Amino acid sequence: MATTATSIEGYKLGKVLIEGKTKQVYNLPEHPGLCLLLSKDRITAGDGVKSHDLAGKAEISNTTNGQVFRLLNEAGVRTAYVKHCGPKAFIARKCQMIPIEWVTRRLATGSFLKRNVGVPEGYRFSPPKQETFFKDDANHDPQWSDEQIISAKFELNGLLIGQDEVDIMRRMTLLVFEILERAWQTKNCALIDMKVEYGIDDDGNIVLADIIDSDSWRLWPAGDKRLMVDKQVYRNLTSVTSTDLDTVKRNFIWVSEQLAEIVPRKDHLVVILMGSASDVSHSEKIASSCRSLGLNVELRVSSAHKCPEETLRIVREYESCMSNLIFIAVAGRSNGLGPVLSGSTNYPVINCPPVKSDNMQVDVWSSLNLPSGLGCSTVMYPEGAALHAASILGLSNFMVWSKLRVKQLNNFVTLKKADKELRGVRNV
Repeated sequence: MATTATSIEGYKLGKVLIEGKTKQVYNLPEHPGLCLLLSKDRITAGDGVKSHDLAGKAEISNTTNGQVFRLLNEAGVRTAYVKHCGPKAFIARKCQMIPIEWVTRRLATGSFLKRNVGVPEGYRFSPPKQETFFKDDANHDPQWSDEQIISAKFELNGLLIGQDEVDIMRRMTLLVFEILERAWQTKNCALIDMKVEYGIDDDGNIVLADIIDSDSWRLWPAGDKRLMVDKQVYRNLTSVTSTDLDTVKRNFIWVSEQLAEIVPRKDHLVVILMGSASDVSHSEKIASSCRSLGLNVELRVSSAHKCPEETLRIVREYESCMSNLIFIAVAGRSNGLGPVLSGSTNYPVINCPPVKSDNMQVDVWSSLNLPSGLGCSTVMYPEGAALHAASILGLSNFMVWSKLRVKQLNNFVTLKKADKELRGVRNV
């Protein structure tokens, strides 16, 4: 049943576009291209056969969903989510939904065990196992193969879902799972499995859409199934009392509170140390690439040849206050800066010399031909230096790692689209 409200947080509500078991989607006539998703105080299981009112669930679900998409949007994942809109609703970009649920599993449990007799519970999938299900409550959401999805010839907002689109969604699904898996690891929680859905926006792009909340995943604190805090607790109930519903609600609140505490750390610094002010342009390119990956950057100027004491003082200055620290040395000609830094600090040092075409071989050789006992790396291009720094910092920072993975996905999608546009026999 649609809400009796005519507006929410200043957004005038239009007609109901879709109504599901736990949400309503409203058109926003004054905001073309956007819609409003309003959660219900309702919990269901078994394709809606089992359902109960649960006061407060809408607000908890909306908060949880917003926190999940906050992390995914910060990482750079393409999503339909725009912003929070009051306690029970959020604004999203309009898209036509693909009627497929994508399920990713790290451990074997639940329905997977019933469909794959002989696999022990807890079997670990590396890489995660991916499955697809056609959204059809009447037939209990049957599992579909890639071939079935392609053969269905879904066409949404002008995009025909074929092999390329399935490949993109498969990679994107894995990416979303691994980002959230690493986020939950910071709270000592194991993400066991989860489901997501996609839509096609008005520009024909595949976007992560719908809602991701405690109905969407299995979550085991400390990796212990007995401590589960997801909707499986409700599914497992043979009879449901008010006390049981209170337990489910407390679990959902706990999940939302934990998510609120998952804030990407900013406790790192990339120091770009150049041997001359004439290297500023090259250094700024490195800094720009670093910032695009969420890295904190500072630029300094000091020559290891002309003022070695000052160079080492700068190094000690940062060593005294930072624990996640990387130095990028920018020096051409005879590159003494990188090797001096490498011989004087235990933090990673990356050489990125501003080489010129007329003396490229000499400049690069001075960075590569290091004395024994030194371990600084050399990267030729500014973006490469930033990527190398991010790959090091990403080992202990899930958001930096996530931004790198999103960049890899974007590269894949760009190549897929280019290939799709050009492939095929052409007659001259």
